[in-house]
Amino acid sequence: MVYFAPSFIALAASVFFSAPAVAHPGHDIAEEIAERAAYLASDSYTDLAHCAETLKSRQADLISRRKAMVQHLRTKRGIVKRDFEDVLNTDHHSNASVTPDSPDDVVFAGNASCILQPETTEGPYWVSGEYVRQDITDGNPGVPLTFDIQVIDTTTCEPIPQVAVEAWHCNSTGVYGGVVAGGNGNSADASNINNTMFRGIQFSNENGILQFDTTFPGHYSGRTTHIHVLAHIDSTINEQNQTLTGGHISHVGQLFFDQKLITDAESVEPYASNTQSLMLNANDGIFAQEAATSDPVLNYVYLGDSVDEGLFAWVTVGIDPNAVTEPHAAVSFGENGGVVNPGGGGGPGGPPPSG
Repeated sequence: MVYFAPSFIALAASVFFSAPAVAHPGHDIAEEIAERAAYLASDSYTDLAHCAETLKSRQADLISRRKAMVQHLRTKRGIVKRDFEDVLNTDHHSNASVTPDSPDDVVFAGNASCILQPETTEGPYWVSGEYVRQDITDGNPGVPLTFDIQVIDTTTCEPIPQVAVEAWHCNSTGVYGGVVAGGNGNSADASNINNTMFRGIQFSNENGILQFDTTFPGHYSGRTTHIHVLAHIDSTINEQNQTLTGGHISHVGQLFFDQKLITDAESVEPYASNTQSLMLNANDGIFAQEAATSDPVLNYVYLGDSVDEGLFAWVTVGIDPNAVTEPHAAVSFGENGGVVNPGGGGGPGGPPPSG
């Protein structure tokens, strides 16, 4: 787990407060950082430090599961050049070095853990009403990425079954599906409001684990590469349309990637065609705040010899299932497609501008 000094967080925040916010037009990142800082300083915040021994006791089962998943993904994608024991360098956020000779408990014991925070951090591109599904690519190109999330109750240190975790991120060139807005791809393309790419929901199993099949996210100006996640508590599936019904939203947050992995992915197409400026992790204020108290960076392994052959990644997230937050969706997706919510979806700073 990685910790940043308070002075570093203050510096990161000051950079964002003094500079114009360029990510998500209409979204005030400085205000979001201020809200996060207030939450981290409140009595409501609970980290996962007290859960260390409990998490460690479950590592054997997790290591076995992760090893089996990598082997399955390699077989599924026809990557047979190497077996598991030949896994090459994998950069963890802790900067631990993994070699082809590393044992399972070194390769897969990394347990990056982030805390999803119960305050408005959904940004202006959250779309409610998305489908319960594991594959969220909708056939779009990119580096194949399968990632596991294990959901832990910060109050008990135990896994939480039947949590509906929602994930969404931009495509390989920095565009979100489901929202038509200036600064989000071609704002003249009205059909993008019905685009469900890279959005979906999965339920955690009895061990608190769920999984998404997607592609590695791209980037857009003003933010480092990231995935948004949001936790629904006590929700069920509407079998008629495979969406959620009932329950409440407990937490919302973001997951990140090692800078070296971002660099590797950005070197291949279609990522290399992205003309938007790339912000480094070190310069992203939201990354800095999340990394100050937990590790929001996914652990990962390459499935083949290079990044374009695919990745498997994993992370533990801690939530308080009793917390309640009410994020505002920019768009509600339903049987007739996407519908813009007046005054919604802004988080701090208000809604995104219309196309």
